[in-house]
Formats: sequence, C-alpha cells, structure tokens
Amino acid sequence: MRTLTFTFAVFILLAGSSCGLFGPRDETKEAKALVQSANEDLKAIKKLYEENEGNEDKPGKRAQLKQALEANDAAAVRKIADEVNYLIVDGMNYAKTAIEKIQQAQELNVHESYKEYLNLKELALKKQVDAFEQYRQASRSLRDNYDPQNDAIRAKVKIEFDDRTDKYRRLMEDARDFSSQANEVAKEATTKEARK
Repeated sequence: MRTLTFTFAVFILLAGSSCGLFGPRDETKEAKALVQSANEDLKAIKKLYEENEGNEDKPGKRAQLKQALEANDAAAVRKIADEVNYLIVDGMNYAKTAIEKIQQAQELNVHESYKEYLNLKELALKKQVDAFEQYRQASRSLRDNYDPQNDAIRAKVKIEFDDRTDKYRRLMEDARDFSSQANEVAKEATTKEARK
C-alpha cells in the first residue's frame, strides 16, 4: 500500500510539473496568458497610433506635421516632430515588451498550431518595430535638420521624410498581413478544437 501511495504521489507531482509522466505538460494556457498580456501592450500601441494618425474629428500628428511643412513653419515642424518621436519611442517600447512576452510563450510546450500563431504574431510585431524605427528616423531628421530658409536642405529633408514615411506604411501593412495570418491560424485551431 505504501508503494502504491508513493507511486500515486509521484504521478501527481509529475503530472503537475512541466514534465509529466506521459510526456511534457501542455503549457498552452500559460502561453495564452502571456499573449493576453502582450495584447495589452498592443492596445497601448493602438492608442499611440491613433494619436499619430488622427481621425475625422481631430487631426493626428502626421496631419499636423504635414500642415506645418506646407506652411514652412520651422518651429511647428520641430515641435510636432519631437512629439512624434516620443510617441514612436513609446510605441517601440510597448512592441519590444510584447515581443518578449510572445518569445516567452514560444519557449513553452504548446501545440503546433499555437506555435505557428505565436511565430506569426512575433513577425508582425517585429515589422511594427521596423516601421516605428523608419518613422522615428523621419521625425528626427525633420526635428534636427528642417530649415525653411535653405531650399536645398528643406527639399532634401522633405524627400527623406516622404521616403521613410512610405517605408513606414509598407512595413505597417506587412505587420497587418502577418497579424491577419496569425488570427486566421488561431481561428482554424479554435474550429478544429471545437470539433473534437
């Protein structure tokens, strides 16, 4: 009886550990908790993005910056570009934190479809970080170099800003594509799980 009790106790301990009696324990629940936490970071990024992009009621920083450029208002360009820089740095920090959480989730023992989902989620976030860096460099260049009195420098800075802004948009579109793919993988996995 003692041996049976001891064996049962070992079984209970192993079943609750990361290495169960019949193989590694499924840690998908823990991974989902990390993803949920990463999603909170993504919500914060979305707020910053909306502040930059604006809406019909309130123009965002990008529209304000464009207006200041068209008016050749160096003080406004520098001020808004500096504000944009801070927004982007905050967004990058949230994205990097979210990536760390996704990477922690990837290290856990989860089923294959969830691993694929996490991989796509990470790729989407990394594209966002790359996009943010392009836009940060564009805003820094405006902040540090914009001179409405010097036509050559003004034209060069505007061209660089436009190029980096285009790269930013393309990278954000790539990030949205990866995110959509991740959501599709999650939806398919949920459908398969429901059929079981």
